[in-house]
Amino acid sequence: MTREPVLIAALSGRGLAASARRAGYLPLVADAFADTDTRDHAAHFVCIADAVRIGLRAKPVFGALRALEATAERRPLGLILGSGFEDRPKLIAALSRRFALIGNDAATVARCKDPVALGALLDTLQIAHPETRITPPTDVDGWLSKRTGGSGGTHIVPAANAERSAKRYVQRMLDGEPVSVLAVATRRGAQIVGISRQWTVGSGPRPYRYGGAVGPVSLTPAVDTDLRSAAEKISAALALVGLVAFDFLLVGETSFLVDVNPRPSATLDVFDDAGGSLFHAHLDTCAGRTLRLPVAEGARAAAILYAERGPLRVGEVAWPEWAADRPAPDTRVPRYRPVATVFAHEGTPEAALHSVRQRLDELGEMLYAQAPNRELTNNAEVQRSSPERLGTRSQAR
Repeated sequence: MTREPVLIAALSGRGLAASARRAGYLPLVADAFADTDTRDHAAHFVCIADAVRIGLRAKPVFGALRALEATAERRPLGLILGSGFEDRPKLIAALSRRFALIGNDAATVARCKDPVALGALLDTLQIAHPETRITPPTDVDGWLSKRTGGSGGTHIVPAANAERSAKRYVQRMLDGEPVSVLAVATRRGAQIVGISRQWTVGSGPRPYRYGGAVGPVSLTPAVDTDLRSAAEKISAALALVGLVAFDFLLVGETSFLVDVNPRPSATLDVFDDAGGSLFHAHLDTCAGRTLRLPVAEGARAAAILYAERGPLRVGEVAWPEWAADRPAPDTRVPRYRPVATVFAHEGTPEAALHSVRQRLDELGEMLYAQAPNRELTNNAEVQRSSPERLGTRSQAR
């Protein structure tokens, strides 16, 4: 088994760090949340101060990665980027000049996240997608406003409620069911890992927050074929490489592509196995080696617990083994912000979904019952017990 160090940077690096550990690597992790289980998975960890509040900036990211690199007994294999870099192609380009980037380069990420360019490509490939515009129409009823390169759904609001910004665009709202295709892209196409059903959490000021996913799921043969074909066409056209995800809305039998994520996505938690096969697959395909995909056994669900009932302070918690992204003791979480992630593994998607919902309720009851000092007002920030003041947990995990 390899013991090679590998650098990981993300707003939340827990999923990638856990997969790297399962695969036998030594993850050197820089992220913004400093959750206790992320630290446990990491061979070495550095917190990127203020990244959740102001985003990932060059100076603190480079500082964190250099500090991690200095801890390694031998040169790290390379750098894998997770969530939080999609809107920062210049930073990706700068990082690739200093570190060996394992994944899609800055130009590829920029093409994926340019709504106009992506829409034109989808038209050429004859892949259905919602109508998208940079300038909102006069009547914005029925339109959503999204931030270019945004992730996690917290950036999505009704267009009528959105600020006008060059960093935002609008997309026609569709009434459909969210599904996502996780794939390993090979620059010539894609091998499909699995398809998951997803959901949003619609309460509070951010009505389209990512709620979770369950998979693998079975769809009608026609829809399944369309999704796989779209993933393969886009991967080839954009020369994608490594773990990537494609988000769709199913409206009847028609699948509308709404987003391309050119990085390992949150559904890594749903489809990875005990040997970290997806981490291996990402490394292998980026290096041009033959990849092997995990064989799904049963179904898994992963769901985000939000502080829906009100703000809370997380005390000393006997965390169940099915909970992840565990905040450190004395973390204060404002209302509507993410608290932790909950998992379930059952024989069918329906059973996994039922189990993960029960566990969401169970963990919520436990945390609110034991919280030493429940907040009475919504705070603007999550406050960690460490000296860093990190801001709201507002981005994708």
